[in-house]
This record gives sequence, C-alpha cells and structure tokens, in this order.
Amino acid sequence: MSQDFIGKNFIGGAWVPASNGGTFERRNPADNEDVVGHFPASTPEDAKRAVEGVDQGRHDWAATDPEKRMTVLEKAADLILERVDDLARELTREEGKPLGSATMEWKRTAANFRLYAGEALRSLGETFPVAGNSLVCSIREPVGVVLAITPWNFPVSIPSRKIGPALATGNGVVFKPSEVTPLSGQRMVEILLEAGVPEGAIALVQGGGAELGTALVTAPAVKAVTFTGSFATGSAIHQAAGPSKRLQLEMGGKNPCIVLEDADTERAAQIIAQGAFNLTGQACTATSRAFVMDSIYDEVLEKVVNKARAIKVGNGLDKNTKMGPLATQAQFDKVREMIEVGKAEGLRMAYGADDLETPLPQNGFYVAPTVFADVPNSSRLAQEEIFGPVVCLHRVNNYEDAIRQANTVEYGLAASLVTRDMGRALSFAHDIEAGVIKINSATGGVALTAPFGGIKHSSNQTYKEQAGHGVMDFYTTTKTVYLAN
Repeated sequence: MSQDFIGKNFIGGAWVPASNGGTFERRNPADNEDVVGHFPASTPEDAKRAVEGVDQGRHDWAATDPEKRMTVLEKAADLILERVDDLARELTREEGKPLGSATMEWKRTAANFRLYAGEALRSLGETFPVAGNSLVCSIREPVGVVLAITPWNFPVSIPSRKIGPALATGNGVVFKPSEVTPLSGQRMVEILLEAGVPEGAIALVQGGGAELGTALVTAPAVKAVTFTGSFATGSAIHQAAGPSKRLQLEMGGKNPCIVLEDADTERAAQIIAQGAFNLTGQACTATSRAFVMDSIYDEVLEKVVNKARAIKVGNGLDKNTKMGPLATQAQFDKVREMIEVGKAEGLRMAYGADDLETPLPQNGFYVAPTVFADVPNSSRLAQEEIFGPVVCLHRVNNYEDAIRQANTVEYGLAASLVTRDMGRALSFAHDIEAGVIKINSATGGVALTAPFGGIKHSSNQTYKEQAGHGVMDFYTTTKTVYLAN
C-alpha cells in the first residue's frame, strides 16, 4: 500500500469521502515518519446517511436463506486466509503489534466468521407444551440495524465477533472502527462485500469524536449497540442510547494474577510476563497486578524481571521483535505518566527503561517492559487501568489477603491463579470478582467458542460476547406464536 492511500466511508452502497471533505491522517506508531494513509473525518450527517441507508437496504439480507448467509460468511473467511500475509503486514504497520500477532489475529477473524456462519443455521425458535389441539412456538427475527463500535487493539478480531453474528442472524450493520485503525476496518468491509454481503446491508463510518459517536448511537433506526472500549465511553453510550436500545458494552480491566506457595515459580513468572507484556500490554485482559505469596515472592520477582529483560522491543515487522510500540501518542504519554507516578510514589522499579542493554528505537511510541515491586494496593498503579506494559508485584501472606486486595478495584474482567491445588482453584472461581477466570494460564487469550465478558465496571452485564448459551440472543428478537385449530 502506498503512503498516499486514501480511505473511504461505505455509505448507501458506495465508497465515498466524508460529506464535508474532511480527513484525518494515520501514521505508523513504530515509525512516525511513515504515513499509513488519510481517511474520512466523518460528520453527524455521514452517520445519519449511513444508518438510513442500512435501514432501507437490510430487508433483502434479512429475507435471505440462512444457508446463503452461512455461505457468505464462510467465503469471507476464505478470502481472509488467501490474503492473510498482506493483511497482517498492513495491520502491523497501522497498529504496531508484532507481525506474528497480526497474522494470528486475522486467522482468528476468519475462524470467527466460520463460527458464526454455523450459527446462521441455528437461529431457530422453540415449541412449548400446551393443552388441547394447538401449538405454541417462538420464532426469532433480526433486531434490525446493529451499530458496532470497536477498539484499535484488536481491530479485526473484535469487530468480527460483533459483525459476524449480526450478519448471520440477518441484521444490517453500521460499523464504526477506531480512528486509530481505519485501514483494518476498511479491509474488513471490503472482504465482506466481496464475499457477498449486499451493499445495502452494511455501512462503514470512519472517524472519531463524541459528536460522531452520539449521532450514531442516538439514530432512531439503530436498535442495538455493541461496543468495546473504555468505561468512560461505554458510560456515555449507555446514557445516550436511552431505554429503547439493547446494549452490549465491554469495557476496561485491571486484571490480577495470584500465585500460591505451591506454584512452579518459572511457570508463574512466564504467566505473569505473558499476561503483562504480550501486545505491549494493550489488551483489556492484560495482567496488571500480580499477588505473590511471601515465601516465593523474591524468586518469582527475579524470574519476571528476567522475562522482561529478554523481550526485544522494536518494529513489529522485524521478525525478532517480541513487543512493538504503543499504538498512539496519547497511549505513549499516558503510560509514561503512570511510570512517573510510580516513581513519585517511591515505588521500587525492578526493571524498566534504565535497565535496557540496547536503547529503545527512535521515531516511534516505544516504552520498555516495566516491573514495579512491593507495590501497596493503595498505589494509583494498583488501582487505575494503565493499558501498557507495566506490571505491579504485590507481596501477600495468604490466599485470603490476595483475594481481598485483588477485588478492591472497580473492574472485574479477567483473573488468573497459579497453583497445583485444584480445590483452591475451584474456590478461586467463586471468590474472585471477574467474568473470565484462568487457572495456570495468563489472563489474556480466550477461546472463541466460549462466552466472553466481565462484571463490575468491565461490562454492562447484559449480553455476553463470542459464543455459548444465549450469546446470539442479543442479535435477535423473539416472537411467540399461538396456533389453534
């Protein structure tokens, strides 16, 4: 892709610029001199036209046989896999993650589309026993227009687990990707159209800002909003949407890992480091806090530091890179600010930028993997979401103390426990306040076939994402039909 790539919205069945001609620029976070492209800075008028277009054009897709919808989503998966190398390179250049991670994400996206292709054949109703010579049954129908607002850290896998089920059940979709990853959003819509999604059944609206988001969320034709992002933005969406729209809001995390006395210390260190530093810590499920029993604390800390020291930071297109840059200037500034907060609080930095053997690359948003030791639970670093490669280690005396401290934060997305005691593992599943619970594995990384979602400030706790019992209910309405002879 050339540096002068010009992105477009897809509105009313056509690729178009913003109605006022406005654009914004996206640069490579690994090399700020590399311009990825220019994209439409959409207006509320663009939002209005996008929603109206899908509302008018979605009906033919809703009437399409489920087998056809299944075939279209399977074709989208095929197209992704045919082009995965090029797609992954674009994603790395746009978002910054290592090429291997970008490749895995596009493959996960293809797998998501295959999963929801099968769901197109299972969106059925039920029959209910009644007295007499009659039949009572339920039927499922699409809700109508689904608005998908998605983040930049997983710019194709997260949209695919929203757009996939929406299309599988016959809905029209208005897709608003993050302004940080507009190219990935455009590629997804291009693939879906090529696979056979009707032009009237989908719209792409690029850009950012509260005014654009509010125009999309409050549009009368939008019947469901599925969102992944910050708690602040999710709360604003909740307030703007009102009582008549169904909402699926997945928000932040401040995820703990608890390490018990019987844990293998090498394995525990690997689980902590993987959870904290994978994807530069820019995942809502990243490990931000580790509560380690006093008897093994020093050994685990030393091994976590060794894991951090072994990470090569650099451009994600370099095959030797294990951790790329932060995605934006804002993220870069925030993470560096929080590291300075830790220093100002007098926290001990066990590993950070001053310990690097090779200086960080220039012209990009690079930070070092950072480990703070002996962090009190009252510290800002222990309570606030950082969304970067910073992990705090806490020394605790027993399991009960670890649970108490882990549960003090406002978020409740993911949590992990490292132990050989399966009885304690079962207790942990009940004691910890989190929606995703991992035993002997990192907080990040989830199965595409299982429900996903948090509690507390991590989710509005209505409809889960991904798969499992009831997940597809978000995208359909139920009618009960009485047939009497």
